[in-house]
Formats: sequence, structure tokens, C-alpha cells
Amino acid sequence: MAVVQQPGPAADAPPLQGATLRITEIFHSLQGETSRVGLPTVFVRLTGCPLRCGYCDTAYAFHGGTTLSLEHVLGEVARYQTRYVTVTGGEPLAQKNCLLLLSALADRAYSVSLETSGALDVSRVDARVSRILDIKTPGSGESDKNRWENLAHVNTRDEIKFVLCDERDYAWAKATIAEHALDRICPVLLSPVYGQLSASTLADWVLRDRLPVRLQLQLHKILWGEARGR
Repeated sequence: MAVVQQPGPAADAPPLQGATLRITEIFHSLQGETSRVGLPTVFVRLTGCPLRCGYCDTAYAFHGGTTLSLEHVLGEVARYQTRYVTVTGGEPLAQKNCLLLLSALADRAYSVSLETSGALDVSRVDARVSRILDIKTPGSGESDKNRWENLAHVNTRDEIKFVLCDERDYAWAKATIAEHALDRICPVLLSPVYGQLSASTLADWVLRDRLPVRLQLQLHKILWGEARGR
């Protein structure tokens, strides 16, 4: 396997020395979602989240974790010798040094994506990073946390995701996509809550309504169930 080229940080990059993050896990797997589905990817899961979505499948990342230096995190990522890195949570942007980590990964020539709840400001995320922005539906129990101002900062490098619990969520997402013309901004993803909404039913709705979206399933759960770190 070819080793990822890792040039030094840009001359004007902020210093990493002394910066730390609270980390739940770092692991190597196949990307299970987004347009990068199926690609071997290193996941850096940060600890902590201000939201409590009813369907959350990573509640173990709400608390605990280990405080690591950014240099240590970068070293762990480099061990896997892969091009793709996803920074996730929890809610990674709840830790201010997440922005440093994202820029440091981009400086090292990784293709970086950020999975964020959409409840926190994404405007300061490095422009080289692909932002996977959730819009929380009523079924999540957290739709009042949506930061609609974030839509002004989303571009074609990014993706918007709706996780749907039921037909009511689908109708709400359909109306939201139309109201904000989201499909003209970036790819839009619809995902059924695992074990709650039938993927084939969601597919039928999308085709019936000719919705300009991508239906996505969680590949990692199809392959390995709900095993942690896969």
C-alpha cells in the first residue's frame, strides 16, 4: 500500500504544540456513509455532544474518552497509511481544538471529512475539509437545535444529511429541501434510522416523489451490525 505523503504544516498554520483533544476512539474501517461509502478510512471519534438525538448510535462517546495531544492523534492516523480521514463524534466541533486537527490533517494531504450535527457554527472549518452536515428532523427530538445559518457556508464540497425516523420525518425533510433548494447547494442524503424505518419503504417514497437526493444505508452496519469501532 502506498504511504500517504505528509508534508509539513503550512507556514501560517497555528501551532499544535500543547494542543489536546478528548478522544473516544481512533480506528480503521470502511466509510459506511456519504459519497465516500466503501472507502478505507481512519475515523477519529471525539468525545462529547450537546445533543441527545433519540436514535443516537454513539452515545458511548458522550462521556469519558482519553485526553491526547494533537501530535499523538496525527501519529495514530498515520499508522494506517490511508488517504481518507473522517473526524466524527459525539459532536467534534464541541471541542475548539477540532479546528486545529482538521487543518493539520489537510496540511498532511489527507482527504478529510467532518461529520457534524449542524447545531454548531461550521464557518471556521478549514475550506479543504468536506463538511457532512446533519439537519435534525422532528423525530430526532433535537430539531430546535438546527443552526440554519450554517446553510450560508455550505458549498459543493459538502453534503447535507437527514436521518429519518418515519414518514412524518420524510415529509418534513422533503419540505425543507424544497424550501432551501438544498439540492442546488450540495448533495443531499436521506438515511433511515437503523432498525426503525424500512430502507425499501424510504426508497419507494424517494422514487414516487422524484426527490433529488441520494438514499444511503449504513454500510458498516450491514457488514458488521452494531459492533463498536467498525
